[in-house]
Amino acid sequence: MIRTRIKICGITREQDLDAAVAAGADAVGFVLYAKSPRYVTPQRAAALARRLPPFVTPVLLFVNTPPEEVATACDQVPGAMVQFHGDETPAQCLAATAHPARPFLRAARIPLDENAGRFDLVRFAAEFSQAQAILLDAHVEGYGGGGKAFNWSLLPTSVDSHLVLSGGLTPANVTDGILQVRPRALSLAVDVSSGVEASKGIKDADKINRFVAAVRAADAHFAEIQHVDPLSTA
Repeated sequence: MIRTRIKICGITREQDLDAAVAAGADAVGFVLYAKSPRYVTPQRAAALARRLPPFVTPVLLFVNTPPEEVATACDQVPGAMVQFHGDETPAQCLAATAHPARPFLRAARIPLDENAGRFDLVRFAAEFSQAQAILLDAHVEGYGGGGKAFNWSLLPTSVDSHLVLSGGLTPANVTDGILQVRPRALSLAVDVSSGVEASKGIKDADKINRFVAAVRAADAHFAEIQHVDPLSTA
């Protein structure tokens, strides 16, 4: 069965990190963008990341941070993946993650209105072909974390990239988001922040558990499809 990977982003507290791990998250995200209400320092991110068990990946989120500062912060969190969430160019992403080589995600900020269909995701993915995946987030003020979902149906029908669906996901809508977007990509993961919060920067363990359950429901749906039709690419 295809298993949708899950990232819980915007972690600021030990108990929230522990709740994400207990629920089955594959990755946790730390926001190193000072203007975010979920901001943590590199030192705080490192301290939290040391609580992680094996095979749960820490992800460091940056917004228009100079490459040398990205590299310095990453030195404090061995094994971290990098998420570029601003206006970084392919060259800047590679410069920041080259020494030592680190995998990175590049966020694509998809317009909220009908202009979502005008965003050239195929071209964007090609420009950032060195990224491990393209993260799809809603284009909101403040570079993410706004709890807004874009129109998934307006995405291209086929993107030659691994995708991470983000932007306004909640336990109530993530199953539908996966069902709509997974067939369009090489693979699909999901990334949630505000949708599992009690308040900004404070997670809700029950919402995390319900979110993970909703993701697994989508996985079960696809398993049923493939059982009925083994040739299905869904």
